Amino acid sequence: MKHIIYLFVFLPVMMWGQSDFEKAEKLYKADKMDQAEVAFESVLRSNPSDLKTIEYLGDIAGHDKLWDKAIGYYKKLKQLKPSEANYYYKYGGALGMKAKDSNKFKALGMIDEVKTSFEKAITLNPKHLEARWALIELYIQLPGIVGGSESKAIKYSNELLRLSPVDGYLSRGHIEEYFKRYKTAEQQYKKAIMAGGSKTSYQKLASLYKNKMRDPEKAKTVLETYNKKNQD
Repeated sequence: MKHIIYLFVFLPVMMWGQSDFEKAEKLYKADKMDQAEVAFESVLRSNPSDLKTIEYLGDIAGHDKLWDKAIGYYKKLKQLKPSEANYYYKYGGALGMKAKDSNKFKALGMIDEVKTSFEKAITLNPKHLEARWALIELYIQLPGIVGGSESKAIKYSNELLRLSPVDGYLSRGHIEEYFKRYKTAEQQYKKAIMAGGSKTSYQKLASLYKNKMRDPEKAKTVLETYNKKNQD
């Protein structure tokens, strides 16, 4: 009898909660962020520790560039599940974006926490590609006096190469392009094309030709080659 009472009393409540989440998720995937936020906030009031709901709200705040709000949600996720690498990655990303939008002195105080968040993501998930990309970007853009380091960026690029050759070559090409070594960047992007033939690889090489090496004809040929291969 107790089981029957449970089914009739509690199951409808659970199903209602699930349908509310699904409705919110559908709005999010339809890019209706304002409506999705209201819907997820309603779900969160019913279940304040629901990880996926909190993550969606953090992602919405990030989409709207409300960095403090996003940081708050991701910080809560870290507290609720400190073993999840992606929460540290997202927290570090939101903190990094806040630093970018802050004055230089305030930003300097955030850099170490941004780095350690990405490093923690890698510690928790040694195959985390995005955290390595984020660290590469951080190390090449920071001035050396505050922790920038091309050698550290290359270190993470080499790690990407071992985990995913395409990401490895693309990241090394990105480093070379950033420091205006365009011929070397060209070689790395060509290796990325050979390794996987991804659309991104072709686009990066075409962009290099068009915007940095001032050779729009080569850029056009690269994109035509990609389109032809994907029509066959």
